Amino acid sequence: MPLKSLRILDLSRLLPGPYCSMFFSDFGAEVIKVEEPGLGDYVRWFNPKVDDNSAIFHSLNRNKKSVTLNLKSEKGKELFKQLAKTADIVIESFRPGVMEKLGLDYENLKKINKKLIYCAITGYGQEGPYSQMAGHDINYLSYAGLLGLQGDFKGPPKLSSVQIADIGGGAQMAVIGILIALHARNVTGEGQFVDISMTDGVLSWMQSIFPDYFTNQKFPERGKLRTGGGKACYYIYETSDQRYLSVGALEEKFWKVFCHVIGVPHLIPRLNDDFEGQQKMIEEIGLVIKKKTLPEWISLFEGKDACVSPVLNLDEVLDDPQFQYRQMFIEPELESKTIRHIDVPIRLSSTPGRVKNSAPGIGEHNEEVFLELGYSNEDIAGWKKQGIM
Repeated sequence: MPLKSLRILDLSRLLPGPYCSMFFSDFGAEVIKVEEPGLGDYVRWFNPKVDDNSAIFHSLNRNKKSVTLNLKSEKGKELFKQLAKTADIVIESFRPGVMEKLGLDYENLKKINKKLIYCAITGYGQEGPYSQMAGHDINYLSYAGLLGLQGDFKGPPKLSSVQIADIGGGAQMAVIGILIALHARNVTGEGQFVDISMTDGVLSWMQSIFPDYFTNQKFPERGKLRTGGGKACYYIYETSDQRYLSVGALEEKFWKVFCHVIGVPHLIPRLNDDFEGQQKMIEEIGLVIKKKTLPEWISLFEGKDACVSPVLNLDEVLDDPQFQYRQMFIEPELESKTIRHIDVPIRLSSTPGRVKNSAPGIGEHNEEVFLELGYSNEDIAGWKKQGIM
């Protein structure tokens, strides 16, 4: 597998860090979760569970190994440093300053491994007035301004059901940052620090928002953006069976097809009406769409190039022919356990990723990892008794 030469030490918990390291483990990197003895990654204890761990933990931590270390103990720190000497990458998601207090920050670790790439994923970055603030996805979206743009123009901001900042602003930015640092290391021979702020990551998504303001000094309002509920051609309409039809007919060619299919050709010239005109069109189209069921509309649009889709429920997603064809839901038999997974979304023609191992038990690989470093079974047993491991 393409990343099999990489060793990653992942100290992160919950979603952003583990989701990041999952991409590396899916393509063959040796990802070693370094967990707190006893407690481990908090996600382990969520419900529902599969065996002793949560279903989410199994998904995020497939293909990984787990060791336990008490990093507050001197021996635990020493053992982590021995691991860091052998690692290519360290990923952590503590508040800025925590690893420095432990003596395990990038500045200390690069002294023993100059090739080490050290990625810190935090809410607001390593510096700045918010750097020490606690936060979750909702907070990062709020500060970046994205949450304020989501929802109807007459209503309050609306949350997404998926953690946008955690995944898009944090985990995926971290993957990109680490890959860039790896490429740079191939040139310079040295690692570097990768500072990932989830809030910065979300802010960078606003490439279609801020440039307009920079040009005309007018901020868009919630529910009035061209792709945020402000245009009739890009909207969600309710059908007669209380289902929903999504319409993304932004371009004139798609809008023409859409208007002809639903029987409102007189609206074709009004594609770029002002906001008031768009609201009137939304109301008129809404009354038309409400006359038929979702299956009836999907049948009418079959074979028509109009950017129209059904809003699927999750059970329908599981059975959708596109996902079935691409085998995006898999049930690999791993260590005599069959657990359903979302498959690797990045498809490489020559070196594909795959789900080959189930998520590890807490500390499952203590012996394997530390015996390889030259320690003995007696050493490991002693550290466990002392609460170091």
